[in-house]
Amino acid sequence: MSIRVVLADDQALLRATFRILIDSCSDMGVVAEAADGTEAIELTRAHHPDVVLMDIRMPGTDGLAATTAVCSDPDLSATRVLILTTFETEEYVARALRAGASGFLGKDVTADALLTAIRTVASGDALLSPLATRALITRFLATPAPGSHLAPPERLAVLTAREREVMALAAEGMSNHEIAERLVVSPLTVRSHIHRAMTKLRARDRAQLVVVAYQSGLVTP
Repeated sequence: MSIRVVLADDQALLRATFRILIDSCSDMGVVAEAADGTEAIELTRAHHPDVVLMDIRMPGTDGLAATTAVCSDPDLSATRVLILTTFETEEYVARALRAGASGFLGKDVTADALLTAIRTVASGDALLSPLATRALITRFLATPAPGSHLAPPERLAVLTAREREVMALAAEGMSNHEIAERLVVSPLTVRSHIHRAMTKLRARDRAQLVVVAYQSGLVTP
């Protein structure tokens, strides 16, 4: 087991279903289950999983508050949060991204897509479902919430011109392969630029890098 997962959902049957699915894979496994946001935070701090599969609507502390707590904890910098919910609205997607989530999927996702999503966010990439479109990112992330700046415009000075270019294209919703085709370079080169930009800007993952791109003004609507 290389990917350790914490399940956070108030529906016991759904947690059991996800556990069976995840534990059936040789490269991942469930290390703990939480029935609410508070328990999700506690178990994440106790187990330091690679991925937290987080529902939004839970009693008491909801999934968005729990995501904020997990993603703002420096001791959990290696943990990624994948939001999985029935309520796949634009506002929820934007709030989840601002909170630091690395991915967002609706509960109607297929089993294969869910497992792929877990592997994607565990590797440090961002995963957004088809409903989380470029228009959504532009609409909600271009104007940051008060106090949510991750990087002021002058912080982008640490990036090279190519890193800023790649970061901007990623923020527009392009994949590594699409960026590679646009810039006539290899996908591996694009990935290297993305990771160097993440390191310099102290972004947890690609999703947060997209947030930084809009909030710092690198990309505008």
